[in-house]
Amino acid sequence: MIQFSLKCADGHTFDSWFQSAEAFDKLSKSGMIACAVCGGVDVEKAIMAPRVRTARKAVSGADSEPGPLSEPASPAEQALAEIKKKIEENSDYVGSDFASEARAIHNGDSPERSIYGEARVDDAKALIDDGIPVAPLPFRPQRKSN
Repeated sequence: MIQFSLKCADGHTFDSWFQSAEAFDKLSKSGMIACAVCGGVDVEKAIMAPRVRTARKAVSGADSEPGPLSEPASPAEQALAEIKKKIEENSDYVGSDFASEARAIHNGDSPERSIYGEARVDDAKALIDDGIPVAPLPFRPQRKSN
């Protein structure tokens, strides 16, 4: 696994993990990497400073030990975890049927309710163009099994 600092065409910066540098290149060429802030797909690697751990810090314990990966590491991650929990508790997960279900709710063919799921970028843009309010989530929904 490798972590890259990324930057979109609008200047937003964010970090993301990839299986390899080749995996990043393949995903980038296919338009599968989107800005974590605005959703734009014109994303490239930003200049990164290497993380170097000196032997002295490693031996003396000057670095703080990271907590378990299952716990949020920062206040921002904690806030995202709370948003995710609230969305999952108060909305119906519709999976890859999000675009069609959002359109059915808007047209009155399905009951009014909050939903979340996955949609392709072009499907989400079509919903917005048709006046159907949608917003990207700051997290990837976990696929639920029935």
